[in-house]
Amino acid sequence: MKHLFQNNEQWVAAKLAKDPDFFAKTARDQLPQYLWVGCSDSRVPANEIVGLEPGELFVHRNVANLFPHTDFNCLSVLEFAVDILKIEHVIVCGHYDCGGVKAAMEEHQLGLVDNWLRNIRDIYAMNREELEGIANLKKRYNRLVELNVLHQVKNICHTTIAQGAWYRKQPLTVHGWVYALDTGKLKDLKCKVSCIEEVDSIYRIQPS
Repeated sequence: MKHLFQNNEQWVAAKLAKDPDFFAKTARDQLPQYLWVGCSDSRVPANEIVGLEPGELFVHRNVANLFPHTDFNCLSVLEFAVDILKIEHVIVCGHYDCGGVKAAMEEHQLGLVDNWLRNIRDIYAMNREELEGIANLKKRYNRLVELNVLHQVKNICHTTIAQGAWYRKQPLTVHGWVYALDTGKLKDLKCKVSCIEEVDSIYRIQPS
């Protein structure tokens, strides 16, 4: 593990060479405008992809970038980001060649994670006709990656946390993106929700 500490020393030195007060400023507070909900995959470094420094991007990551409405970890991160940090943008970012999405398309058992990936199997079931109309398996797989992102965007918008912000007229936009491992480029899925009127009425919850 020694090389990790050596890397840390080099990173600190590089940051201080550019800005002697970098860590003093970072330690004072965090004022991010963005919450990144991404995959745990080690090839998807959130801050680096979008060129942001520590303190500029609040990050939550899990296997296959899911946001189940029953997951208190996800909900706690969103609540802190929206209600305390007052972030203005939530970015759900999946990535092509996602192992979690691929596993959800297969029949073999992996273990505890199968219960987590059940969420993606549900998305596949809801979109079975479209997906099975795609003969090329890689393209079908990539489309499920996109559909998963779109579904997680909806899940976030259906929370009382996001809706509470909109009812308070607090600026908040939820976005759906995908990252390509082989190019390093982001793809905007043109999925953007910025107000309660853009949420399906059956999911709207008026605050008491």
